[in-house]
Amino acid sequence: MSFDPRAEWLEADGLGGFASGTVSGIRTRRYHALLLAAVTPPTGRMALVNDVEVWASCGDGHEALCAHGYVPDVVHPDGASRLVSFARDPWPRWTSKLAGGAVIEHERFAPHERAAVVLAWRVLDPGSGGPLTLRVRPLISGRDSHALHRENPVFRFDAERRGARVRWRPYDGVPAITALASGEYRHDPDWYRRFYYAEERERGLDFVEDLASPGEFTFDLARGEAALVFEAEGVATPLAGDDALAVAAALRELERARRAAFASPLARAADQYLVRRGAGLTLIAGYPWFTDWGRDTFIALRGLCLATGRLDAAAAILGAWADALSDGMLPNRFPDGGEAPEYNSVDASLWFAVAVHDYLAACEARGVVAADRARLMFTVVRILSGYAGGARFGIRMDDDGLLRCGEPGTQLTWMDARADGRAVTPRVGKPVEVQALWINALRIGAGLSERWQAPFAKARESFVQRFWNDGTGWLNDVVDVDHLDGLVDETLRPNQVLALGGLPFPLVQGTRAHRVLESLETWLWTPMGLRSLSPAHPHYHARYEGGPADRDAAYHQGTVWPWLTGAFVEAWVHARGASADARREAHDRFVAPLYSHLAEAGIGHVSEIADGDRPHAPRGCPFQAWSLAELLRLQHGVLAEPEPRPALERGAEARS
Repeated sequence: MSFDPRAEWLEADGLGGFASGTVSGIRTRRYHALLLAAVTPPTGRMALVNDVEVWASCGDGHEALCAHGYVPDVVHPDGASRLVSFARDPWPRWTSKLAGGAVIEHERFAPHERAAVVLAWRVLDPGSGGPLTLRVRPLISGRDSHALHRENPVFRFDAERRGARVRWRPYDGVPAITALASGEYRHDPDWYRRFYYAEERERGLDFVEDLASPGEFTFDLARGEAALVFEAEGVATPLAGDDALAVAAALRELERARRAAFASPLARAADQYLVRRGAGLTLIAGYPWFTDWGRDTFIALRGLCLATGRLDAAAAILGAWADALSDGMLPNRFPDGGEAPEYNSVDASLWFAVAVHDYLAACEARGVVAADRARLMFTVVRILSGYAGGARFGIRMDDDGLLRCGEPGTQLTWMDARADGRAVTPRVGKPVEVQALWINALRIGAGLSERWQAPFAKARESFVQRFWNDGTGWLNDVVDVDHLDGLVDETLRPNQVLALGGLPFPLVQGTRAHRVLESLETWLWTPMGLRSLSPAHPHYHARYEGGPADRDAAYHQGTVWPWLTGAFVEAWVHARGASADARREAHDRFVAPLYSHLAEAGIGHVSEIADGDRPHAPRGCPFQAWSLAELLRLQHGVLAEPEPRPALERGAEARS
C-alpha cells in the first residue's frame, strides 16, 4: 500500500458530520465512524453507525474484509491482511484479494449535505473460487461523538421495515438510522464487546467500547455491485428512491462531478471545512473533535476561501460572524450544546478585521463587487471602538497606543491551554502578536476613518521602541507583563513572526527582520513548522503525549504548529526581496516537507500540531483547517509566480 495503514481518511458531509477511519480499517479513535451526524449543524454530533463487520463467502469458505481492535490490543478478524491497495481520490477505496484470487473493491463516500454515507462493493476479478456472497453487519451506538458506548438493556434493537428500507432507533432523542440496501436483511440482534481504541488510550482517555448489531445484510456479488446507504433521519433532506443501486449510482455521479470541479486536491480538501450553520456558512476548525471557532475561522478563511477564489463563501462566513458582535468582541467559540457563545479571546476580533481587509482586497483584485462591504467595514470600526474604549477581560488601548489585555485566571491569546485550572503560558499584559494584529487593525481602520490615523501612528512607534530587544536579537514576547509597567518577557516564541509576515502590514523589516528570522530558524524551525518554545528553554516539552494534563502542559511549550509556516515563509521570502530564487528556495526548504506530510496522518490534509523533537510525529487533530489554509495561502500567494501584466501596462510604466 502507498499509505501508512495508520493514516486516517475523512469524508465530511458539509453539515458538520463526517465519516472517518484508517487505511487499515482498524478504528483507533472514538470519532472513527461511518455515519457521524451533526443534529444541530455544525454541532450536536452523534455517532450513529460506527462501523460494519464484512465477510465474503465462496462455497464453504469465509474470509474477512474488515478488521477491528479489541481489548487487550488484539486485531480480529484478519481482513487487513487481504488489503492490496488503497486510493483516496475521489473518495476512499480499498482493494482486497481473497485466497481464491477474487479481487473486491470497496468504496465509501459522504454525499454533500445529506447526512448519509454510501458503501459499495464490486468484484474486479472473480478469481477461481466460484460465486461470491457478501455479509455485512452494521455496528451501531447512537451516542454523543465525544462519549463511549457500553452494553446496556435500554438499547432498542427493533427494526422497522419500510419498503426496501430498514429503520433503527437506538435511543429516544437520537436520530433514527435508515439503511437502504441492494441485498436482503436478516434481523439478528447481538452485542460486539470490548472494542479497543489505541489513540484514545495513548491520549490518556477511556478507550473501550461496546457496539450493538441489530442484524445482517446479505448480497449476491454474482449479480453485480452491492450497495448499502446509511442515513440519519431528520437531519437533512431525505434521500428519494427505494432502489439502493440507483440511489448509490445517482449520488456517486453527483458527487464525482462536484469534486471534479475543484482546481486541485488541496482545494477539494479545503471544501470539507466549509459547513452549514443555520441558513449561512461557517468553518470547522478541525476534525474529528473541533467545531467552529472564531480565531481559527478568520485565520483559515484566507487560505480556504480567498486563496481558492471562493469569495461568496468568505462573504457569507464573515457576515454570519459579524452578527455575533457583542461589546466590540466576536466570540471565540459556539459551544456544542447550544449554550451562549464564549467571548474569551482578544485576538479573534482582530483576525476578523484582517480577514475583512483581505476579502475586500481579493474582491478588488478580481474586479468583483464585495458583498456586505459596508456592514463588514462597520463591524471592523465597532471592534476598534470597543477595544479602544475598553472591552471584556481588561482589553483596552493603553496610553502608548498599544493594546493591553488579560486578568488573573484568564487566557485570551491563541496560546490558550490550561492545566489543573491554571494557564500554562500566562500572557497577561501586551503580547507581541496581539500588538501586530491591533496595529494592523488600526491601519485598516485608518483607511476607513481619520479617527484611527493618530492611534495607528502612535501604536506603531511604541511597538518599535518597546518590543525590539537588541540584546537577544528578537522581539520580546510580552511587555508590561501582568500590567506591570516595564516588566518584559524575553522568551523566544514564534508569536513574533506575525510582526514580520502573515499580516497585511509588517511591522519589522530590514536588518532586524533578518536577525529575528535567523533566531526563529535556528531555534524554532522544524520540517513541520515552528516550535512554540525553544529547546534551550527549561520548560521545553519534546513531545506532545500522555494524559490531558501532560498534553496541555506541552501544547505551547515546544509543540510544533504547522499553521505558523505561512507567516514564517512569507517573512523569509519578503526579507529576500520576494525574488523568484527566494520563492523557490523557500518552497524547497520550508514547504516541501508539508507536501510530504499530506500522505500521512490525515490523508490530503495537514495536522494540527507535531512533536518538537525528531521525528516530529504529527499529533492533535489530523485534519486542521488553519494548517491546510496556510499551505494554500502560500501556494496561491507568497510562492506563486506573479501573473504577467498586460503589455500596455508594462509600456506605460517604462514611459513613466
